[in-house]
Parts: sequence; C-alpha cells; structure tokens
Amino acid sequence: MSEQPISFARGAPAPELIPAVELADCAHAVAQRDGARIFAYGPGGGYGPLREWVAARHEVEPSRVVLTVGGLHGFVLYAAEALARRPGRVLVEGPSYDRPLKILARENAEVVSLDMDEQGLDPSALEDELRRTDDKPSFLYTIPTFQNPSGRTLSAERRVRIAEIAERHGLPVLEDDPYGLVRYEGDSVTTLHELMPGALVTHTSSFSKTVAPGLRTGYFVLPAAEAAAFEERAVSTYISPPYLTQATIAELIERGRFEPNLERVRSELRVRRDAMLEALERELPTGSSWSRPQGGYFIWLDLPQGASASELATRAAESGVGIVRGEDFFPPRSGRGDSSVRLAFSYETPERIAEGVSVLGTLLR
Repeated sequence: MSEQPISFARGAPAPELIPAVELADCAHAVAQRDGARIFAYGPGGGYGPLREWVAARHEVEPSRVVLTVGGLHGFVLYAAEALARRPGRVLVEGPSYDRPLKILARENAEVVSLDMDEQGLDPSALEDELRRTDDKPSFLYTIPTFQNPSGRTLSAERRVRIAEIAERHGLPVLEDDPYGLVRYEGDSVTTLHELMPGALVTHTSSFSKTVAPGLRTGYFVLPAAEAAAFEERAVSTYISPPYLTQATIAELIERGRFEPNLERVRSELRVRRDAMLEALERELPTGSSWSRPQGGYFIWLDLPQGASASELATRAAESGVGIVRGEDFFPPRSGRGDSSVRLAFSYETPERIAEGVSVLGTLLR
C-alpha cells in the first residue's frame, strides 16, 4: 500500500493538471499591463473581457453574465433569492451534489430528491412531484451533464421532456454545468439553457475544472430580467470580485491557450477514468455495479447486496483509501444511498487508482 493515502474522495484536478507556469505568466502580464486597476474595486459583474467571452459562448448579452467567486458562491446567492421569492421546496436529483444540499438545509428549505437512472433525471418523477401539490417549488437544481456524484448524463430526449415540463409549470431551473466541457467521448448534448432561452433557466459553470480551482472563478448566465438584481446581491456580499484571477483566465484565453489546455485535461483524465473502470471490472465482486461516464470526474458505485457504504468507507480509510458515502448526496434522514459510494478518478494517477480499487475489492470480498 502507498505511504500517502489514496483519495477517491477529492473532486478536484490533480496538481499536475493545473497549468501553473502559464497561469503565473498570465497573471504577471495582466498585472504589468493593467497596473493598479487590476488590484482595485470594479464592477460587481466581473472582469469585462471575460464576461464578454462567456457571453459570446452562450450567445447572450454580456449584461446577463455575472462572474462569481466559484460556482458554489453563486449558488448561495441564487438560492437565497429564489427562496425569498417563493419559499418552500427545492427539487434536486437523487443523488445530487452534497454542498448545495447543505446550503439548502441551512436555508431551511424542504429538499425533494427525484429519482434518476442511467439516463439521468426521470421526467416522470418531476411531473409527479409537480402534480402532487398546488404549491409551486422554488426551483429545480440539476447537473445534467456528467453529474456530480453519479457521472450520469441526462439524455437528449429527456432534456426536451424536462424543458417542456418546466415551461408548462413555470418552474425555474438552475442548470449547473461545471463538467460539460470535460468530455472524453460521445457527442455534446444541447443544454437546458439552449432549449429554454427565455426567463426560466439560469445556467452556471466554472473554470475550476477547465483551468484551475484555486482561481475561484465561476459564472452565471441569468435571464435578462434577473441579471441586474443578481449582480447587486453579489456586490452587497463582497463589494468587488477578485479581478486578478479573472483577468488571468482572460489572458490565457486571449493567448489561445484555453482549448489546448482543455484538450490536455481531457486526455489525462480519460486515461484515469479508463484505469478506474478497468480496475473495477477486475477487482470488484459479483453484485457490484457502476456508472460509465463519458466525461467529468466521478463514478457512482452500487455495492453488492448487504454491503454497507458507511462500513466500507471506515475500513477503506483505515486502509489508506478515501471514498465518499452515497448517503451524503441525499437529503438527511432520507434513508437513501447507504449501499452506494462516489469515486472520483480526477486526483490520482492510473497506478494509484488501480491500487486503491484493489483495496476496495479486497474489503468487499
């Protein structure tokens, strides 16, 4: 066993995937060029050239784009406003990203976890929940592409159905898409934002998975009527965003280095995903099953009947392997996810991935 613990728990890029030397040069260049302006307060919506680039990619006006201090900070702003406007339920996928679940719990929101399968969120589950009561939910939170934690992608057919359901019921949708560009195979899928370009969908993403998480730069593409108020909430929270990090990303893009870096990230992570899938096939006992993502960072592992994710997580940690229990990705006390775990393949080398999965296989057998 390796001396250093093997982490399948960290949903982060390995340090060697971060273009540190290039980013340092970009940061130095913008600091030299822009001088004191880059270290001063500025518009709350973020660094202008980067807003314009994001807007062009999503075919919207720059005024509809707000750069945030990471995607999760934007979620806090969005959720607080949505719940103030329409208190009550928030609909999420089951499983869903654990950090937004914790934020919603702090806001005392009722979180309803909707069923999903290998094709993503079940539209029938969404429709049934909307018909269950006359009280409209605050919003639907969804990660339709290479979902955290399951790695699953909402099928093209289901995207159309969910868009139709949301429009029919007037349901606001927060579409979280930090992994969409990190695709290893298959064709890209139309986003919900592209299917519903009107007033219902807010699309959010981040540069954490495509450039570097430490730059803490995410963005929200908002309905035109909501963008100014969202920017004002951001300003009232932190006065001004960190312009140096946003300008550093803009400089990387201006130099033509964003796409080559993204291709390098895809190539490296594809090898790690394949290493984990091969190791799972080789090492895990009969009765285990897992997702096979075409991109992103995560694989969702369902354990053999009778196996406990909590017990496995404890024993794995004692053996030097970190995993995350499936129940952490459901609302508290839901009773779901206790026989599943999330495995992240983004942080470790293929060799350490094989070693860590071998440990899990031994523990399960």
